[in-house]
Amino acid sequence: MMYLHTCPICERPLKSPNQWHNCVKVNIDDLFKGKKEELVYVFDQILAEIIDWEGVAASATQNCIVFVRTQTFLIIRPMKKELDIKFYLPEKNDSEQIFKSTLYGGKWEHHIRLSELEQLSDEVFSFLRKSYEMF
Repeated sequence: MMYLHTCPICERPLKSPNQWHNCVKVNIDDLFKGKKEELVYVFDQILAEIIDWEGVAASATQNCIVFVRTQTFLIIRPMKKELDIKFYLPEKNDSEQIFKSTLYGGKWEHHIRLSELEQLSDEVFSFLRKSYEMF
C-alpha cells in the first residue's frame, strides 16, 4: 500500500503525517441513518466489488465515503433517496447513466446517481475500475 501514515485521530490513511485532511472520525453506518434502506444494499454491493482491489483504502468523512489507491478514485455520498457516486475518467463519457461530467485538473469527474440495486450494471463497475486504474 502507498500509505505511510495513519491519522491517530480519525484513522484515515495518509501519504504523510502532515497531509491535510478533514479530520473527523465517522462511522460509515451513520452516513446511512435516515436514508432510504435500499441505499445500504447498493453501497454494500459496490464495496464488495472493489474493497479487494490491490491497495484500496476506504474511509468516511462527515458526508461521504472516500476510496483511495494512490489518490482518491471514488467518492460515494449517501443522499436521502440515492447515492451520488463520483469517479474519474481520462475522457468524457456520455453514457445515459452519467448524471454530470466536469473537466477538473486534466481529468473528467463523472457522477452517477443510484437508488436501487437494479441500477448497478457492468458498465458502472467498468467505470469504477477505470477510475481505480488511473491512480
